Amino acid sequence: MKILLVEDHAELAKSIASYLVQEHYICEVAGTFDEAREKLALFSYDVVLLDIMLPDGNGINLLKLLRKEGVESSVIIISAQNALDFKLTGLSEGADDYITKPFPLPELHARIKAIMRRRSVHKSHVITFKDITADLESMECRVQGKLLNLTRKETNLLLYFINNKGRMLTRQAIAAHLWGDYTDNLDSVDFVYQHVKNLRKKITDAGGKDYISTVYGFGYKLHAPE
Repeated sequence: MKILLVEDHAELAKSIASYLVQEHYICEVAGTFDEAREKLALFSYDVVLLDIMLPDGNGINLLKLLRKEGVESSVIIISAQNALDFKLTGLSEGADDYITKPFPLPELHARIKAIMRRRSVHKSHVITFKDITADLESMECRVQGKLLNLTRKETNLLLYFINNKGRMLTRQAIAAHLWGDYTDNLDSVDFVYQHVKNLRKKITDAGGKDYISTVYGFGYKLHAPE
């Protein structure tokens, strides 16, 4: 699961992000309104943790933009504003939850899981591509019914490919999706090659076709071979 944390307080953002990574989420951080808007335009997130008071804008206005543009990410407002009016405004503008600072990190985690459970009621737990199935609840992936022994990164990579089937995904986009902001400081994303290679081998070893093709010089694409 990929989370965007919009929080301008650096120490708090670091604390929340570190906790979520320990809980096996991919967490990216935006410290300003503009940075958050840019990330949301470029990438998809399951959950957005949104502070209201940002140095260059208001989180409620960002929330309005997201809903106007049809962004389907769940939004939890995290704010020091405890007044009822703030809570009602945030929820009426499309937030899924509102938690007041300071809060225990396990409570935030519980709220994230509760939101994802509610979302799953309206969405299928299983996504498919040809003879590949992926259960979003158990995070088990199968080829022709045979369970794939994937690492967490390989599972997230396969889900990313399925959700973007037919699209060319650059190595940089794959690295950013799987490792978040940590890739900004890397000189190379060549390590993506090994993860894709391992995933392809596990699929074919299980009897599946090699649906992932290399777009030389750019990245990879998931599609059905002709």
